[in-house]
Amino acid sequence: MGKRDYYETLGVERTASDDELKKAFRKMARQYHPDLQTVDAHKKTAEEKFKEVNEAYEVLSDAEKRRRYDTFGHGEGQQGFGGGGFEGFDFGRGGFGDVFNDIFDDFFGAGGRSGGRRAERGSDLQYNLELAFEDAVFGKEVKLKIPRWEVCQECKGSGARSSTALKMCPSCKGGGQLRFQQGFFSVSRPCNQCEGSGQIISEPCHGCRGRRRVHKERTLSVNIPAGIETGMRLRLANEGEHGSNGGPPGDLYVLASIKPHPIFTRMGTDIHCDLPVSFITATLGGKVEVPTLKGATIIKVPAGTQPDKALRIRGLGVPSLKGGEPGDHIINVKLKIPTKLSAKQKELLTEFAKESGMTWDAEGDGFFDKMKTFFE
Repeated sequence: MGKRDYYETLGVERTASDDELKKAFRKMARQYHPDLQTVDAHKKTAEEKFKEVNEAYEVLSDAEKRRRYDTFGHGEGQQGFGGGGFEGFDFGRGGFGDVFNDIFDDFFGAGGRSGGRRAERGSDLQYNLELAFEDAVFGKEVKLKIPRWEVCQECKGSGARSSTALKMCPSCKGGGQLRFQQGFFSVSRPCNQCEGSGQIISEPCHGCRGRRRVHKERTLSVNIPAGIETGMRLRLANEGEHGSNGGPPGDLYVLASIKPHPIFTRMGTDIHCDLPVSFITATLGGKVEVPTLKGATIIKVPAGTQPDKALRIRGLGVPSLKGGEPGDHIINVKLKIPTKLSAKQKELLTEFAKESGMTWDAEGDGFFDKMKTFFE
């Protein structure tokens, strides 16, 4: 019986890309790997399928072999493409290494491919920092109390009360790994008795009780830059949790959240505030006092200023984090209409309206509604 078409074996089209071939091979290899079969009766069939899948991928993942196969088919014979077993395969080429590493990880765990307890980087930490509006604008040095896992200084991370309290693990003989023969492969996995360390702690450290790390709270001084915004993160390298087995520490990320201000709002590097202005000042112009983050200041309201007009004080906004010019302080004019008038004031406003050519229906729209329209 002739050999099955390699493309059909992998379940792909003849135009399949390298990525599509690799994806198909991963799927087939996981499906038919003999050591992943739970029923003994299926292992022989799976082994044959596994060999077919490997042979197909070994040819199609090599550009030159694939070209020859597309031209001559199986006519190249065993000399051209190998005998279908494992003897001629290079498991580090064409994605074989990655695929089989994945299979080993699924079956034996991630530690099944290497010996000894690996150094592991510590976890990153995040601190949510709520800042006052002013502190976010001008910057501030803050003190943070950060709880984290640190290497036990009493035992220097060994977990033992003394050096004599560390004994060689009898199961792995100090190697930290137990080796098994699994079908075609000889693999190792971390020793369960010593958890891959190769050592047994006979007398645990008083400080960490054999855990090698202790939970502590550390106080850090952090400089909050002027101009920080909600959602920005500051990274403090190596200030996260300590690593294990000599691994480096993680990082600390400070996530900023800015409290709202009762008067000011922020848009980028500009600060905004509303300023009530009488219609007399808006009409005739004048000087008014306005609040800023640096204290009260006097600005001039031009004659004829319309409602919601923006008056700008340059340079009194938020500093730029990029080092450019600071933003501006923007005052949004809000027209202030009186609600109670004396008879004399009403008389004067009536004369003003007549001089301006305004008409109104005293029984309909209110006079001051007309006045609002006049100033808009």
